[in-house]
Amino acid sequence: MFKTLYSKLVLTLLALLVPMALVFVVASHSSSQLYQQEVAQKLNRDLAAHIAGEWQLLRDGQFDSKALGGLFHTLMVVNPSIELYGLDRNGNIRAFSAPPGHVKRHQIALEPVRDYLAGQFTVPLLGDDPRSYDRKKVFSAAPLTENGAVAGYLYIVLASESYDGVAAMLRDSHSFRQGATVIMAAVVFALAAGLLLMAWLTRKLRRLSGAMESFAATNFTRMTEANAPLPTKDGDELDRLRHTFHAMAERISEQLESLRRTDATRREMIANVSHDLRTPLASLSGYLETLLIKGHTLSVDEQRAFIEIAAKHSRHLGKLIEELFELAKLDSLETLLHCESVSVAELLQDVTQKFSLAAHQRKIQLECRCERNLPYVAADIGLIVRAVENLIENALRYTPAGGKIAVEVIRDTGNIAVRVSDTGCGIPEAELPRIFERFYRLEKSRKDDGGAGLGLAIVKRIVELHGSTIQAVSKPNAGTTFSFQLPVAAA
Repeated sequence: MFKTLYSKLVLTLLALLVPMALVFVVASHSSSQLYQQEVAQKLNRDLAAHIAGEWQLLRDGQFDSKALGGLFHTLMVVNPSIELYGLDRNGNIRAFSAPPGHVKRHQIALEPVRDYLAGQFTVPLLGDDPRSYDRKKVFSAAPLTENGAVAGYLYIVLASESYDGVAAMLRDSHSFRQGATVIMAAVVFALAAGLLLMAWLTRKLRRLSGAMESFAATNFTRMTEANAPLPTKDGDELDRLRHTFHAMAERISEQLESLRRTDATRREMIANVSHDLRTPLASLSGYLETLLIKGHTLSVDEQRAFIEIAAKHSRHLGKLIEELFELAKLDSLETLLHCESVSVAELLQDVTQKFSLAAHQRKIQLECRCERNLPYVAADIGLIVRAVENLIENALRYTPAGGKIAVEVIRDTGNIAVRVSDTGCGIPEAELPRIFERFYRLEKSRKDDGGAGLGLAIVKRIVELHGSTIQAVSKPNAGTTFSFQLPVAAA
């Protein structure tokens, strides 16, 4: 029942408000009684002294019953809420105005009386109530003297039983009930206002809780607050928390989607690796087993042909494994660039010279064109050589006899641009965005025994490690151009 924050806040409000209301009622009642007693004692402070001075209550050390009777009658008519008691010097009650049988005490403690007479007290000062053994009352007192000596005391209780009855009647009156009703209404209003205020203050938290539950219900794939206003960072703590949650949820959704794409790519890559490894391995194994089984029946030329085919598949398998390890190394955090200032024009001329024989054998024109006075670039020599080699090998693979391959080094917007272009078969527009994916090969090259689809992926990774990107522009049957930029080395 009290699992929500709102219910806990309501319970806390009740736990605070109800005891405070009870304390207020009790304190009001107690302070009201103290105030009434204080007023009664202050107003009648000299009452006992005035009566003692006007009435001769003692005769020969005894209380005059006739004088007392007249006094009692007069006071009952004037103020029936007070009671008079005549005390001797020891505090014993010798005469009283209360009805017979109502007086239970026979002696009054004189310490409060002496403090009252000495004026050393704080109002209200309470003394013994003759009608009760444990109740205290406010009083007025005066000494009764005879022949210059104190013979007794006049002790007047200012709030008698009749006064208590009148006070109870006042408490039960309409005005008292109306005041109590007003207090209760104020408490109820404060409680209702507090509930509404807490509901308003917790609305953002409820919305955030609902959004988090909905996000969890979608398996952390999408947010369901499509119609809710977007949170901002300019609000209170809950607005900032909701903004942070939305950013976190979007990041989680993007990462989960990226993981799904990566997983799909990984599955496809494993399938491609398995196929590319299995095909040359099966061929290699088949030719070797044929040599083992039928080698004695084959001629020397047939045996050499089988061995050359097996060697070819072995080289292809070795190259594939080498590219896999190279790409894995480039993807790992262990790859650190060893950049140095180098003349990329001279470097690419050496790389082009390396492939001149292969190009000549395929009747392809390979040339390197470089601008003069090019500045040095900051690059890892080994990785740049590897990237350009892969691009030239890729161009040789798809350029027919009589075609041309050009390696260019030019200035481009403050950097040095490297371009490798060919006049080969080109790349269809639909396949162009995927050529840098791992194990992706053009449809027309999937049936041959060419590359494994890792060469361009390695080039892309090397260029990314240098803080650049590689672009490809191609037209079917017109050729393809690959280009990337390298930063100029600091002087």
